[in-house]
Amino acid sequence: MSWWKHETAVVEAGARIGEGTRIWHFSHVMAGAEIGAHCTLGQNVFVARGVKVGDYCKIQNNVSLYEGVELEDYVFCGPSMVFTNVRTPRAAFPRKGSYVRTRVCYGASIGANATVVCGVRIGRWALVAAGAVVTRDVPDYGLVAGVPARLVGWVCECGIPLRFEGRQATCAECGRQYVQEDERTVQRLGTP
Repeated sequence: MSWWKHETAVVEAGARIGEGTRIWHFSHVMAGAEIGAHCTLGQNVFVARGVKVGDYCKIQNNVSLYEGVELEDYVFCGPSMVFTNVRTPRAAFPRKGSYVRTRVCYGASIGANATVVCGVRIGRWALVAAGAVVTRDVPDYGLVAGVPARLVGWVCECGIPLRFEGRQATCAECGRQYVQEDERTVQRLGTP
């Protein structure tokens, strides 16, 4: 086996786990789930059938990835953050098979105790603040916070908030450069 699981974790037959992935205490990965290479699933993580997790993702303790959730490579899910997968849940009226897709793009991070309402796209390298409730799409490099989450700034690929002078910003930590094309679009320029 080229991946590892703690003895208390359950990985059902039919789950696909990538090389170098580590699955910690009391986690459960259902048949039909796909987890990429070199991922870390913390304690008490649940991954439902049909969920796709890219390479090098970090899923912290107490996170559930329900059907309809897709994580691209290098996504970080903070402790106890929540994904939903049904817009109108009712115990008396099950919505099984009507799950709404949620996509978290390459390099994005979601802070502890944040909630992501189904049907949104969290853009590349975006950062969702701890405790935020995401109810609409987050742009690439967007920094969102609050309830409901609002765009409050922009972040570098390294995670440091950007300070724009006019339409341009240079990361104070790594030197990457960015241009703001409009109020919801930021692009990285070249290499540092």
